[in-house]
Amino acid sequence: MTQFRMSNLELRTGPVPILLAVLALGLLAAPLAADAQRPEVPRIGVLASFAPADPRVEALKQGLRNLGWLEGQNVELEYRYANSEVERLPQLAAELVRLKVDLIVTGGEAGIRAARDATGTIPIVMANSGDPVGTGLIASLARPGGNITGLSLLNPDLGGKRLALPKETVPKVSRVAVLWNPTNAAKPLELKSTQVAAEALGVRMTFVEVREPTDFAPAFDAITKARSNAFITFADPLTLAHRRQIGKFALKNRLPTIAELREFAEAGGLVTYGANLLDLYRRAATYVDKILKGAKPADLPSSSPRSSSWSST
Repeated sequence: MTQFRMSNLELRTGPVPILLAVLALGLLAAPLAADAQRPEVPRIGVLASFAPADPRVEALKQGLRNLGWLEGQNVELEYRYANSEVERLPQLAAELVRLKVDLIVTGGEAGIRAARDATGTIPIVMANSGDPVGTGLIASLARPGGNITGLSLLNPDLGGKRLALPKETVPKVSRVAVLWNPTNAAKPLELKSTQVAAEALGVRMTFVEVREPTDFAPAFDAITKARSNAFITFADPLTLAHRRQIGKFALKNRLPTIAELREFAEAGGLVTYGANLLDLYRRAATYVDKILKGAKPADLPSSSPRSSSWSST
């Protein structure tokens, strides 16, 4: 008979019960040891200016799945959505940094800038950026430097090409309005390209600004008063979020509308010429894959959309 004394309790047992107790303790400890040895899966922060139902996130996840990264198995995703309230992006980026995610995926100048201001060490993958070099987000396309890399939409000729579309579609067009958000740091280059093309084509331009949702009604009034034959919408989180409002105005006034993203055509625009956002988010997964496997963002060249990424609707 063996006797154990623990505090004020006394346990008396024979040799067989002792063996069973030791085995039981071993079985209880086994799962704890297994949990301690289980490797932690990487966590990806997704910082989005849009709403949770947006298909861009599913496109990113599809790209990750194609590369063997399965959410809930060998990778975790932390989502932060601004629901078109871009002023919330800095706060959401800070939350992801506090969670100590291994990498942040985001798109658009506002999201990229918010992530960059929140961390100088966590890798940031740009799903789309208009002019990352001109806006100071990266040092160069070939060698981004720092902790940011990804996809760039840098193409100075796009503004001119979009202006040529209404002239080809509706040859009598002579007055064109441009609806744009001047707070987007990537848009001045596109604006300059449009101005140069307008002079060459002999088109009179009216530039109408929108900085917040309440600006759209007066902006539409300005386009109408300018007696514009057509108008171009520069893609931006603000204009993209209100694309149905823009499309409704265009249809009501029978104004040919040209934009960068096909989402604008689906909302009522006439034609679009630009990158396919879903393809860009799928391609962003290749940068995630390389970084999670040890590559440094500073050494991964920022690339432009492939020909298959561009769409004309």
